[in-house]
Amino acid sequence: MATATSATTDLTNCPICLDTFDNPKSLPCLHAFCLKCLQGYFAEKCPGNEIPCPVCRKEFEIPSDGLGGLQQHCLLGLQQTGADILNACGEEIQEVRCVVCLEESDGSAEEIATATVYCVDCKQKLCERCSRPHRRWAGGAHQLKPLGAEMEQELVQLQASACDTHRDQQAELYCHQCNENICILCYAIKHKNHESGKILDVAENFRREIDAKDKKIVASISAVRHLLDERKEDLSKFLSDAGDVEKTICQAVDEIKMTVDRQARELMSELESVKSDCTKQAQALQDRLQLMLVAMESCHRSTRELLDEGRPNDITRAGRELLDRATELLQNDVITRDFRPHHVTFTPADVTELTRFTLVGKVIVESDHNQSGMVYVLHL
Repeated sequence: MATATSATTDLTNCPICLDTFDNPKSLPCLHAFCLKCLQGYFAEKCPGNEIPCPVCRKEFEIPSDGLGGLQQHCLLGLQQTGADILNACGEEIQEVRCVVCLEESDGSAEEIATATVYCVDCKQKLCERCSRPHRRWAGGAHQLKPLGAEMEQELVQLQASACDTHRDQQAELYCHQCNENICILCYAIKHKNHESGKILDVAENFRREIDAKDKKIVASISAVRHLLDERKEDLSKFLSDAGDVEKTICQAVDEIKMTVDRQARELMSELESVKSDCTKQAQALQDRLQLMLVAMESCHRSTRELLDEGRPNDITRAGRELLDRATELLQNDVITRDFRPHHVTFTPADVTELTRFTLVGKVIVESDHNQSGMVYVLHL
């Protein structure tokens, strides 16, 4: 929540330079800036260009006479004018010399009387003696104000009500066509054919209209604040729901991963079983073939040795045994019972086909349109 000090700073400091306003200009959106800050900010823009407010981005058109033609911020201008007058009158705290006595003196400070009043018409600080003629002018007595804090405040009001064109005249009329305060000279010279009214009367009408609008603004502020609170709650709920959906998605992905891992383990187990069976069968066949080979080679060596080197009686003595052994070896159907390992291949799932299906799930976004706005509801 903004403090009183920060709120005051926001009202008296330019949003661009962050310093106290210098010649404040008001945009149509009512945001105020120093004229020099606006001129620097929009240095490349020309009269007639549409440019955005540096704060709210609401666009407005640069006046034909440049940014200097923007309306002077009335409240800030009044504050600045009051500060200037108070600074100018600040010397009243000390002793102020009468300007008439000062002009007529020969330089001796002892002959210069202390000023006690201020002539509004002549804009002079006068002593009691020099102020007497101002009270009896043939054209009417001048406005004489005692010097002091009360007079300073009155000067501020008088300065604020002065005509912008003729500074020595008080603005008494308001021109509806030109939307500006004017003096009698302005009316006679430029605004004679325009619709105008007394400032007091027009101000009262403005006061009623502004007050009515302000009451509506206050009601709208309450509604906007209520809507802002609701939207904050909606966003909080949305983020909470989105977080729950995110957890659910992660759980679904984990389950799919577990399923994939389980299928992978099953496939690997099946493959290992096939490998083991084939290895055992192939190894058993190799062992039988090796034994058969040894036996056949032994029989062959014995047969050749008997036939090549044996005598007839040796052949007859060992011939039957060799014949029986050869017959036994030849009758062994080890070759016809040959084994070959299975041909193993793997066909992976078509990932492109999987993308056609909502393998994990689907996020559904529902828009709940009602008087309080739009709420997103997520489902998996």
